[in-house]
Amino acid sequence: MSEPELIVHFTEADAARQLREDARAGLTDSPKWLSPKWFYDAAGSELFERITELPEYYQTRAEHEILRRHAVEIAELTGAATLVELGSGSSEKTRLLLEALRKTETLREFVPLDVSESALRAATTAIAVDHPELTVRGVVGDFTTELAALRAGTGRMVAFLGGTIGNLLPSERAEFLAAVRAALRPGEWLLLGTDLVKDRQRVVRAYDDARGVTAEFNRNVLRVLNRELRADFVPEDFTHVALWNTEQEWIEMRLRATRAMRVRVAELDLDVDFAEGEDLRTEVSAKFRRERVRDELEVAGFGLHRWWTDDAGDFGLSLAVAR
Repeated sequence: MSEPELIVHFTEADAARQLREDARAGLTDSPKWLSPKWFYDAAGSELFERITELPEYYQTRAEHEILRRHAVEIAELTGAATLVELGSGSSEKTRLLLEALRKTETLREFVPLDVSESALRAATTAIAVDHPELTVRGVVGDFTTELAALRAGTGRMVAFLGGTIGNLLPSERAEFLAAVRAALRPGEWLLLGTDLVKDRQRVVRAYDDARGVTAEFNRNVLRVLNRELRADFVPEDFTHVALWNTEQEWIEMRLRATRAMRVRVAELDLDVDFAEGEDLRTEVSAKFRRERVRDELEVAGFGLHRWWTDDAGDFGLSLAVAR
């Protein structure tokens, strides 16, 4: 087994700088917001793993169902020699693809990209042990900005799973998909997971579970700011809110101030005032229809080649080819 390679394009210093920039921009905007990327410190990642196991949270199970059924078909259609996974985390879902591509004997290289160096180091080591036949090359970087760092190759498939694309605003999605297309050659592939529009109450319950795990996950972002930016948020003074936006067809996660307060963010030399009942938006999670997925892919330069859903029609998996 060859040792996995780890290429660092996004250092701890880069992360600290970006957090400062994002926090200042969001906390001084009206209405206030924070980027969902800052949910995922060690505690946040553990909480999210718990969320994926909740009965209300259908997305992970639905995507697994699709991949279990169609991974071999995906491998045969693409004949991918390189699998690139964006926002890989632990790369657990991609193991289904790796096993399928092992059977077709086309895969030579696995390239996971994630902002967390520690998570990526653990994932690449585990994959290298289980797949000694592969060259494993992890890239530490932000998938929204580091696609140009992907080494040119042939026969690549980029996998962006979990419905994470829904966390991007429409203009951000367009920019991201265009960047993916620019990184690929004609005939290479994008495998994209998207949560689908469904009954509003089911979507809301998925982001506001009965056990309060999602609420704790949401409030954890304030603890990140307290630790990294020497802020003095009291997380318990904010209520978790999940709202369905009918016009945009997305869920909004917010933190709502239960009282008027002033929060000091020492690292930014910033005082932030909250009125009682004021919301801080922490995440948007868009839900899709097949037509929207197809249209957004086409604008970016992809053709929708295959479309699969789980039996319940909760989640969509698209295989698109770069034109």
